[in-house]
Amino acid sequence: MQDQGKGQKRQEMKMQNRKLLELSGVRNVESFDSEEFLLETELGFLTVRGQNLHMKHLSLEQGQVAIEGLIHSLAYLDGSPQTKSKSLFGKLFK
Repeated sequence: MQDQGKGQKRQEMKMQNRKLLELSGVRNVESFDSEEFLLETELGFLTVRGQNLHMKHLSLEQGQVAIEGLIHSLAYLDGSPQTKSKSLFGKLFK
């Protein structure tokens, strides 16, 4: 975790048997369905993918979310690699 001058950013994850995921540091739930959740967190956007996913608990005031279902993957969506490749392609095609 990195402090970027805006206060200490913190996120905790706890997963039990790939069937229950508890997260802290959640700012907003952007979208969700039974196969994917897109969450805005203190550390960036996070996708949770799986099967039969549903929200067990949500408290945005406390920044906590609990997701149940069969969890396949967790991934942060960092724009930096895409931005670099776009700028490289942008330079090539000028």
